[in-house]
Parts: sequence; C-alpha cells; structure tokens
Amino acid sequence: MTDAQPTVEAAPPCGVTHIRYRHTKHFTVVGNHLAQHPDLSAVAIGLGVYIQSLPNGAPVGIKDLVRRFREGEIVIARALRELESAGYLERTRVRTGAGRVMTRTRWYERPGAPPPPVVDLVKRRPARKSEPVTAPDPLPPVDEPAAELLAGLRRLDPRLLLSEKDVRRLSPAVRTWLNRGVGPAQIARTLTAELPPTGIGWPARLVGYRLTNWLPPALPVVPVAPRPQRPVPPLPFQTCDGCERAFRASAPGRCRECREAMAEAS
Repeated sequence: MTDAQPTVEAAPPCGVTHIRYRHTKHFTVVGNHLAQHPDLSAVAIGLGVYIQSLPNGAPVGIKDLVRRFREGEIVIARALRELESAGYLERTRVRTGAGRVMTRTRWYERPGAPPPPVVDLVKRRPARKSEPVTAPDPLPPVDEPAAELLAGLRRLDPRLLLSEKDVRRLSPAVRTWLNRGVGPAQIARTLTAELPPTGIGWPARLVGYRLTNWLPPALPVVPVAPRPQRPVPPLPFQTCDGCERAFRASAPGRCRECREAMAEAS
C-alpha cells in the first residue's frame, strides 16, 4: 500500500485553503460538534481533542495536564470546567475500599449519544485463507533490572499485572530511564502514581504511555576542572666540602665538579 498523497482543493477567493491528507494510522476522529463548538474556548477545544486522543487509563488530572502543556493550573482548570458544562467530561469523587477518596473521570466523545453496544472480544472473525500470515516481531533480549522492575509493579498495585511479553517489550523504555540516572524506586513511584480508581483495562498501554511521555531529560554533563599543579620548589643551596662553592642539592656534600675530579683521580 502506498502512502496517501495530499490533495489541494481549489483556492477560494478568501479564507483558508485546506491541503487534505488521508491518514491511515496514528490519527483521532473528532466530531465538528467539539472542534467547532460555539461556546467552548480555544483552550477547552484543544484540551478536549487531546483527551479524546488518549488511551483508557491515561491520567488527565490538572497536574498531569499542566506537565504536558504550557498553560497554568488556572487556565487548565477553567477549560476542564467548560468541558464538564458542555457534557464532554464527567468527574466524580468516589471512595475506595481502603477509605481513600479518588476522582473517576469519564470522557463522552458525543454528549447525549446512546451508549455503544457491548462487543464480545472473545469472538473474533477467523482469518481468511488468502490473508498472509506474518510472523510476530522478535522480542528484545531480557534486561533483568528493567524486567524485575516491571514485573514487580503488581506488588504496588495488583491492577498493573503485566504479561511476560509486555515486560520484554517495555524493558528498553525502562532501561532508558535507568541510563538517565533515575533509580528503580523513583521509576516505580512514577508509574504507580495517581492511577484511576476503577479497573485498568490495558495496564501495559498505561505503563508504556507513562514511560514514553513522562521520560525526564538527560542530566547535563558537568565538565571536570583540571586540578592545579603545585609548583616544585627549588633545591636549597649547599656549601661544597671541597671547593667551598655554593651549589643546589638536597643534602650537604660536594658539587658536581668536585665529584667528577675525585672520580678521575681514583
């Protein structure tokens, strides 16, 4: 399959001219009821499009969004309230079995629309005989420190139960964090912080999203200044025992000329 080529529409006498492109992967469908909402601000519309593009379980709290965008908490909070008033966002406070109060967030892609039918994921359409069977991508080699960190996440939250295949697939991302000087304990705290209060449908996707999008920058290399060399003091003056001339030496004795003369005489 060849990549889709952009198409240029006839230029109108004024206004915008669209350069169309048919996306075949990595895109999000957004209705005009959101993109062209008459009452929402530009920040609320942009934030709504971003939230709709996220996978289930991705954190969308105010602090998470402030880390992602340059707008401050006040602007982000105001935009979230706009989306709540328009029916796109629903935030409710629930109490867990451990007594903690957490926020449950729901995003409605079309406010007021009937709920979609439940799809049985077990029943899948059998592959056609004419369809080519491709071999799965090879898994990276086992990185024991990274694999142990990922496998141990379920000790901190039982919902973060990863398969062996997911552990192998996500280990290179954990290795990147370790190589940037982030310790295993800090990585585990980051991956398990502010999780949704309800079930996590795909824990591997949530962990992969945080490993990719929350990756800290590498620490700058601090140049090591060379140690200053201490000057070597000169040897003290000594008086030659033979000719009584002054010469530099570490201990009393004879000068070089006297030593050479004694050597020739012997």
